Amino acid sequence: MSVERATQATPELLEALQRLLPQLSPGRPVPTTVQVKELMAAHGSTLLLARDEDGQIVGTLTFVVFRTTTELRARIEDVVVEEHARGKGLGEQLVREALRLGRERGARSVTLTSRPDREAANRLYERVGFAQRETNVYTYNLE
Repeated sequence: MSVERATQATPELLEALQRLLPQLSPGRPVPTTVQVKELMAAHGSTLLLARDEDGQIVGTLTFVVFRTTTELRARIEDVVVEEHARGKGLGEQLVREALRLGRERGARSVTLTSRPDREAANRLYERVGFAQRETNVYTYNLE
């Protein structure tokens, strides 16, 4: 099992995203080749991949570092591990690699959100050291 940074929008990567992302957010469109290339070219964005012992992509995580007026911050998005590969530590490896990248790049904090019904994921985040904040999260849909 290993974690690596995606560097190209290969057919293997695109197929993996088409398989994995609906497990995270059913009904949401999967990214196109152009969108995956834009993600990998975007300053501050990193797509991490988890591979199983056979070398197959079985998990992904998007990590973004960005500057605000007061600090350098980081965010974890779209963490998903293939259902049959869960419980083997791949999600934790992905998250720990993102935290390592955040420290390396000088971010002050790393945030993420997770739906309450993703109980195993929430336990993982707490086990790794994330603390749930008392806050209101607001979203304005521009579509």
